[in-house]
Amino acid sequence: MQLEFFGTGAGVPGKFRNVSSVALRLLDEINEVWLFDCGEGTQQQILRSTLKPRKINKIFITHLHGDHIFGLPGLLSSRSFQGGDEQLTIYGPKGIKEFVQVSLRVSQTKLGYKINYVDLDEPGIIYEGPKFTVIAAKLEHQVESWGYRVVEHSHPGELMVDKLKADDIPAGPIYGKLKKGETVQLSNGRVIDGKEYIGPAQKGRIVTILGDTRKTPNIQKLSQNANVVVHESTFGKGEAKLARNYYHSTNVQAAIMAKSSGVERLLLTHISARYTAKMARELQKQAREIFPNTKVVKDFDFIDIPFEKKED
Repeated sequence: MQLEFFGTGAGVPGKFRNVSSVALRLLDEINEVWLFDCGEGTQQQILRSTLKPRKINKIFITHLHGDHIFGLPGLLSSRSFQGGDEQLTIYGPKGIKEFVQVSLRVSQTKLGYKINYVDLDEPGIIYEGPKFTVIAAKLEHQVESWGYRVVEHSHPGELMVDKLKADDIPAGPIYGKLKKGETVQLSNGRVIDGKEYIGPAQKGRIVTILGDTRKTPNIQKLSQNANVVVHESTFGKGEAKLARNYYHSTNVQAAIMAKSSGVERLLLTHISARYTAKMARELQKQAREIFPNTKVVKDFDFIDIPFEKKED
């Protein structure tokens, strides 16, 4: 599981930061890529990555401001031209379907795959698959904005082979049954309970990706005990009043939330063009004074999200 950032800027494209888009790469887990927002130029950014558009089969839109959706028609078109024929699902506020369909119709673009649309209405579970669940909740912005909490299901514990050998249980097909937790009987009549030979389950990871928002309780609900939170930081320390007036957040507000919510790592994005490289580092420094494990991400940053280490 990795996050790959294709746009970390706010409002308009800049020389060093494109507008919002981040991919959650789940290639090892389910051989899929999920894209969150698709600002102008996203497909150009993807060309500089190893990511293949045909692998994207879910797109989650946080809100309908242009810096989060203007790249969508082009990406969808290119996905078709490049051999993507698997159906794709777009989740987002009401209006995203109209935006996509009008754009494709006016440009007379024909896609070689089906698009499914899920209009967000009520907060709660919006997707539940064999290995992942996605929960959405409303944030607070000038337009309807949503945040997403991606929860990986726990992985079954591993078969304790050393313990089996120590108990003189012979290797073979029986190990497969024991791994499933079944109870089996050996040829000598001995009964073995597979549950006694399976290690503890590996807790799944949690990734929270938020749209544009000012401070609101739902941020904490979506972020609680997350391994990684991607949080906007349009404003810096001392600009809380400005942030509230413009329906955005500060780096300090994000850091306080992360500290109080049991977050493992905070990634700050949606950086205003006002913050050049040196000033962006200052944003990071200010946030780290409150929550040390904070990073102001840049375009093309690749963030690995490992499993929590098991205690010996």
